[in-house]
Order: sequence, then C-alpha cells, then structure tokens
Amino acid sequence: MILVLSPAKTLNEEPSPLKNHTDLVFANESVQLAKKLKKLKQEELESLMHISSNLAELNMGRYKNFKKEFTPETAKQAIHMFKGDVYVGLDAQSFDKNDMKFAQKTVRILSGLYGIIKPLDLIQPYRLEMGTPFANKHGKNLYEFWGNKITEQLNNELTESKSSHLLNLASVEYFKSIQRDELVKPVLDIDFREERDGKLKVISFTAKKARGDMARQIVRQRIKKAEDLKELNIMGYTFDKSGSTDSKYLFIKS
Repeated sequence: MILVLSPAKTLNEEPSPLKNHTDLVFANESVQLAKKLKKLKQEELESLMHISSNLAELNMGRYKNFKKEFTPETAKQAIHMFKGDVYVGLDAQSFDKNDMKFAQKTVRILSGLYGIIKPLDLIQPYRLEMGTPFANKHGKNLYEFWGNKITEQLNNELTESKSSHLLNLASVEYFKSIQRDELVKPVLDIDFREERDGKLKVISFTAKKARGDMARQIVRQRIKKAEDLKELNIMGYTFDKSGSTDSKYLFIKS
C-alpha cells in the first residue's frame, strides 16, 4: 500500500539530523517552475498566492536563492522540512532507521513545486500550493503543468511494490493532481469526522493531524493491507462500518 499526503506551508529550515537522502523524480520540472517564479516581483507573488507582503518577500528570497543542484548544503530531507498539522501527527522525529526505510517505500507527498516527493528526497524551502493559478508553458495552472506525470509515477510505484491500494490521506486540492480513473490500483479514501450537535462534521485542525497520525501508525506497525486500518484508533477516531464502503473508510470521534 502506498499513501499520499499533502505538504505543509509551515517549514522547518533547521539542519536535518538525517545523513542519507534520495533524489527527486521531477527535479528538472521543479527547476523550471522555480526559474519562472524567480522572475516575479513581490507584488505579483502577493497577488498570485494571496499572501501578505512579509510572506511574499520571504518566498521571493527563497526563489531567488533556489539552486539547480539539490545537495545537503542547499536542501533538506522533506520528511523533516514540513511541520504543519499533518506532520505533527506524523511525528517523523520519532522514527528509527527501520521506520524510515518503510516510510520511504510507503509515504509520498504531493507538491505544487516538486510533483511527488519521497520522505528522504532533498527539497529546498518553498511555497507553491497545487491550486495556485500559475500560468506556464503547459497551461493556466499547476494541474495542467503536471498533467499525468504524477499519476504515471504513482502507477509505476504501485506496480513495482505490488500494492493493493493507493491510500488517499491528502486534501482535495492536492489529490486533484492525480487522475484517479487512470490509476492501476483502486483508491481508498479516508474520512475523519466528529460528532457535534448530533451531526458528523469535519474539524479541519484535528482531521489534518489524524491523517498524519494514521500515516505514522501505518509506518510504525508496518501495515500493508487496507483491511488492517479498520483496527486503528486514530487520536480517538475509530472505524465506522455503517458509514464505510470498500472505497471509503469513515472514522468517527464521538
């Protein structure tokens, strides 16, 4: 089973404790995008990304300093770069060597700039959400830039790993970069909901952490079968049989 996560906007740029690293599949494509972003003025970044002037200034600097070569001096392993809610739940800092080895086979991070990332891939600091309407030579946005590349790469990995499913722990925005109907294996969606005032609601903050926590438990317990997910307790969310199907598992917190 391979699972996909969304990246995080909040980054940890402190040096990584990890020594080993791997290389991005789509490094060349990332450099192409970075070169185009490097040409934008601060005001253009603000408008494009709907961010403050301070964030625009920060990211303008990141793209001006973006290097063609991804080395430990210019980049950092992705699993320790991201630090948003999902990655709080993932808690990769607690992974030992064998955990990281399993994560490298199982966990994939979708990215507007990098396409698809393995945990140990070196990445440079950035901000570029997948839904950004960033015009490029392939079209009017990043979905058109990436086309079917991400889907084809996932198909290769799903086949090579003999996975039964692609586990979707990503947001709607990021999973849209995958052509679901073209995947060689079925998608298993995960839905985390809480009972509030007699209704089932998605609480974004805890649902994001729960996605990371499910990924953490998959890694720590070496889970390979979708059926085994039903036994997990994810931060108080438990499997709800009546609300689930073969293609979508519902987890509810009372």
